[in-house]
Amino acid sequence: MKADLISVIVPVYNVEKYLERCVNSILRQTYQTLEIILVDDGSTDASSKMCDAFAKKDERIKVVHKENGGLSDARNAGLRVASGDYIGYVDSDDWIEDDMYEKMYRACVENDAPLCVCRYFREYADRTESGGSGACIPLSREELLRIYIGGHEQYVIYNSVWSKLFHRELVEGVEFPKRRNSEDIMYTTRAFCSLDKAVYLDECLYHYVLDREGSIMNVSRGERMFNDELPFWREHIALIEASVSKEMADFASYHFWRRLLFYYMDFENAQKAGDQTAGAYAKRLVGEMKQDASEIKRVYRNRDVSGGDKVRMRLFLLSPSLYAIAVRFYEKFVIRC
Repeated sequence: MKADLISVIVPVYNVEKYLERCVNSILRQTYQTLEIILVDDGSTDASSKMCDAFAKKDERIKVVHKENGGLSDARNAGLRVASGDYIGYVDSDDWIEDDMYEKMYRACVENDAPLCVCRYFREYADRTESGGSGACIPLSREELLRIYIGGHEQYVIYNSVWSKLFHRELVEGVEFPKRRNSEDIMYTTRAFCSLDKAVYLDECLYHYVLDREGSIMNVSRGERMFNDELPFWREHIALIEASVSKEMADFASYHFWRRLLFYYMDFENAQKAGDQTAGAYAKRLVGEMKQDASEIKRVYRNRDVSGGDKVRMRLFLLSPSLYAIAVRFYEKFVIRC
């Protein structure tokens, strides 16, 4: 039986320090039926020449050179030339375990699932965080979405595309939004809403590097949030309502507004520490929440909403400043006690 081809798309932009580690980790895969697509997104360092050198060494590597268009545009360029039965993504400053794609592909085939999600290592400058039981867990669409939206004590399923292996049919015609951050949110949500079942590998197979200098994640958090992240989460809720159910959309709305309360406190605390820009972002969040007040009150009557969250939201809508005082008091005295 012929093995299915996996296309691995690697966007490359000025990562000469990390590219060899990334590409070599893909070349070492125990699953060898790979098509490795290096998309040089207008690099100005040695990355472009390194991509060409890799292609000369291994016939499985394709190189796409293009003008700089950002991460989403690079991924889309890779998708357009990908011919694999499955699609995977690796960011060029990260790397993967040698058996990542073998394990994910096998999990898809054995569970007749068009998608596999794995756990990942969190790579900091001074430490590595990991976890997982090694278990392989089949999930229905409902189970997958509830973990994705609301989190889970054990399973780690976020929107990042690099921790996933997609069957081509699942993402056919789906592109990443150009020139925007948090682009994985809608790509992943569309895939999750389109499937009947998935499989989760509770094992760290991907090495995700945090806080790299110059990383796209280090741009202004506030601007990224209001320009990209919040609109994407609202689009995510609308898609779930249209594709799955009103009940699941309400569950997503609850966790969206719950997330905003945490963001509000982050900005409030930053303002208290002297960042006046953070104070402006806190006020913008209050405006967002006030506009949603009637929907928030409706959704927060659902049984999915915890009693504590109901109290916190009621207090926030009454007085954001009083809410901030109450949270600080709780964190300073109650939690410590």
